[in-house]
Parts: sequence; C-alpha cells; structure tokens
Amino acid sequence: MLLELQRVADLLNASTYTVALTGAGISTPSGIPDFRSEQSGLWAHADPLQVASIWGFHDHPEQFYRWIRPLIAKAETARPNGAHIVLTELERAGRLHALITQNIDSLHQRAGSQRVLELHGHVRTASCLLCRACTSADAFWTRVAQADAPPRCPECGGPLKPDVVLLGEPLPYEAVRAAQQEALAADVFLVVGTSLEVMPAADLPLLAKRRGARLVLINLSPTPFDDRMDVVVRMDVVKALQQIWKALSR
Repeated sequence: MLLELQRVADLLNASTYTVALTGAGISTPSGIPDFRSEQSGLWAHADPLQVASIWGFHDHPEQFYRWIRPLIAKAETARPNGAHIVLTELERAGRLHALITQNIDSLHQRAGSQRVLELHGHVRTASCLLCRACTSADAFWTRVAQADAPPRCPECGGPLKPDVVLLGEPLPYEAVRAAQQEALAADVFLVVGTSLEVMPAADLPLLAKRRGARLVLINLSPTPFDDRMDVVVRMDVVKALQQIWKALSR
C-alpha cells in the first residue's frame, strides 16, 4: 500500500489542477453515519422513500424530522477529522483547486476549505416550500429539537424544509454545473470516501477521465468504477490522506 500512496503523492506533485470528490466515508471517522452500511447505515432501519423523499416529506413531515434529528445532533457535535484537514491544507498549498462533496454536514467548511461545491445541499439553512422564505439553521434546529410538530414558516405558515436535496428533488443546478466544469478542468481527480453509486456525482470522475485526467480512489470498500481508476488506495481515508500529505511535505 505504501507504493500506491507514493504514486498518489507523485501525481499530486505533478498536477497543475487537482479536484476532489468526497462522500460519506470521509465523515464517518467524525462520528457521522453513512447511508448504505448494512448495520449502521442510515437506510438500515428506515425506508428512504418514506423518510427522505420529497413526496414523503409533503405527506408526513413529522417522520422526516424524527429520522433526521439524531443525524443533526451528531453533525452539530462532530468535528473535522484528519482527512478534512489534509484537504484544507492541500487547498492552502495551492495543490487542490476545488472540492466537490455529496455531504451535507459542512465539515469541509469547518475545517477551513474555501472552494466547496455541495451537490446535495446543506443543513445551514431551511426554506419554506410555499413562499421560499429562508431561515438560519441556529433558530431552525433549536425549534426542531424542542417541538414534536414540524416547524412552520414564520412568514406564511408553510412547511419548512432544510436546504438538503431529498429523493425526488433536482440537484442544485449551479453546483452541478460548476462541479462538471471542475471535473473537465482537472488533470488529477481525487475520489475520497464515496461508493460512487449515486449519479450525477458518480459520473464526475469519468467525465474527468474523458478529458485525460488521472483518477485516484481512496475508499475502504470496492466501487463500481475501481477498474477505471489509475490508483486505488483501499485503506482508512484519514490515515491515507495524512500519509500522502507527509509524502508531499517531504
């Protein structure tokens, strides 16, 4: 595995434009569960169409809030881990030009990353589904924690939904367009902690490869695109990125 880590360091060292894509696997070391693990994943004990789809939200918003409350509680107390920190240091050193994430926990921003494209939204704000009025997360999640009834818009009384993308909703156009442009610009595309099972995020490394980029995957589990990667590092993302950063720093 040391050979693979050195190959990644060499690719990053020679790169003029590196882009990273991250998924739930980069946040699990911070205590935030992923979605698909058999025993501990968020879908292991809940039907996503009932609790995390826009149709389910319209019909039974209370089910959504009961499901997401524990996740928000963990996200509020979570701290960026070593993998988040290394990506921030790569950006500060001019070695990482854009960071695309499927995560909604804002841990990249809390670690200090500046250029973050959030494909699935975030929980920093919530919006009314009727009048689109926006409220900050601080007041919003306090109300969610203190009341069983789903929160209502203070402007019109409509249902408030956190600004995350639920099943059945389109992804934010500007974020997707920007992510695709970054993938096309990359000469090294770094994939960290994602199973590459959700489109359109899973297509981004392939988009980069069609333009000649070298692909690097750091993930504990196999993905459907392992055979398309130039380097596969099958180890803990924190340890892998920290060792790569050490190799670059030397």
